[in-house]
Amino acid sequence: MPDTGGKLRARIIESIDAISAAQWDACANPAGLPPGEEVPYIPFLSHAFLLALEKSGSATPETGWAPRHLLLEAADGSLMGAMPMYLKSHSQGEYVFDHSWADAYHRAGGDYYPKLQVCVPFTPAPGRRILIRPHPNAVLHREALIQTSKEIAGRSGVSSLHVTFMEKQEWERLGAADFLQRTDYQFHWMNQDYQDFDDFLNSLNSRKRKQIRKERREALANGVTVEMLTGAAITEAHWQAFYRCYMNTGRNKWGRPYLTRQFFSMIGETLADKIALVMCSRDGKLIAGAINFIGDEALFGRNWGCIEEHPFLHFEACYYQAIEFAIQRRLPRVEAGAQGAHKLARGYLPNLTYSAHWIREPRLRDAIAHFLTQERMHVSQDSEILAGHSPFRRNPDEEEEE
Repeated sequence: MPDTGGKLRARIIESIDAISAAQWDACANPAGLPPGEEVPYIPFLSHAFLLALEKSGSATPETGWAPRHLLLEAADGSLMGAMPMYLKSHSQGEYVFDHSWADAYHRAGGDYYPKLQVCVPFTPAPGRRILIRPHPNAVLHREALIQTSKEIAGRSGVSSLHVTFMEKQEWERLGAADFLQRTDYQFHWMNQDYQDFDDFLNSLNSRKRKQIRKERREALANGVTVEMLTGAAITEAHWQAFYRCYMNTGRNKWGRPYLTRQFFSMIGETLADKIALVMCSRDGKLIAGAINFIGDEALFGRNWGCIEEHPFLHFEACYYQAIEFAIQRRLPRVEAGAQGAHKLARGYLPNLTYSAHWIREPRLRDAIAHFLTQERMHVSQDSEILAGHSPFRRNPDEEEEE
C-alpha cells in the first residue's frame, strides 16, 4: 500500500452491514463541510440504499452480485475510504456492456468470470466511486484505494476489474493508474432557472413545444390521472402497485427484473424523503408508475412499469413529471438513466459518462485498448451530432409562431 501519511489497513467485507451506516456515509455522503467543499448527496451511494439491495435479495451471491466492499481504515478503526465492489459471475445489470470482451476471453481459452465490479448495482447513475472521507491526506487515501483494488484483483485471480459510471476526475486518475478508459453518453435535462414547465417549453423551438403539449394531453386522454408522491405519502399499497407494474414491464423487456418486492419496502422505510414516486391511475386503479431518487443536485430517474399501455404515458411519467419536480425543487438537472435518443426531443441533451477497466491478460488488454481508442472517438462524434439536433431555440430571444 502507498504511503498515506499514517497507519492504515485495507480489508474486504462481504456485506455492507459489516460497517456502520455512520462510518460508510461519512465517506459516501459527507455532511457539514465548509462552503465550497460540499459533496453533493447521492442516494445510491448511501448505506441505506446498498443495504436494501443486499438484504432484499436483489444484489447477492445468488443473483451473481457477491459484495466485496473495499474499506480503508485508520488505526483507531475510523473508515477513511471505501469502494462499493462486487464479485460478478455475469455482466447483467451494469449498463456498460462488455459481453464481447467476455466472448473473446472465452474463445482464447480463458475464464472471464468471475470479475470485480465497482459500481452501484442496476443503477447507471454517474457519481463518485472512490469514496473518501474529508481529510488532509485524502489524496493519498484515494491513491491507496486505487492501488489496493488493483492488488486485490491481481491476487484473487479474476480476469478484470471495472469501475463504472464514475466522475471524470476519478476516470482521469484511474487512467493514470493503467486502467483502460471508456466513455459513453446519457441524456440529462438541465434546469436553466426555469420558473415553471411553460417557462421550459418557451425555451424550445415551436415544433417541439407543440409536440410536447400534444403528448401531455394525449397521455391523459383516456381518463388517466398522474400523482407525484414523496415521503410519508408513499404507502405499502403504492409500493405493491408499483412493483406489479415494474414486474410486468420488466418481464417483457428483460425476462427477469432485478429488484425484489422487499427492496421497495425497505427503501420506503429508510429513504422515503429521497424518493419521488410517480403513480398513474385510471378508474381508481393504479396502472403505471415511475420511481425517481432525489439528490442535492439532481433528480435521478430509475424504474418505470405499467400494466396498461397508453400513448405517451411513459414520456409523461418519466420525463415531464421529473422536469416539473426538478423545477419546483430548484434541482439543477434530471438524469433519466441509460440510453434513449428519444429523450433528446423532450429536452434531455447528451452528456458523457465514464468507466475504467483493468484487464489481467495482456493480449486481451491490448485488443480492448485499441477498440476503446476508436470507441471514444465515435462516442464523442455521436454526442456532438446529437447535441446539434437540440430542441432548444438557437436564439433564445427570437419569438416563434405557434
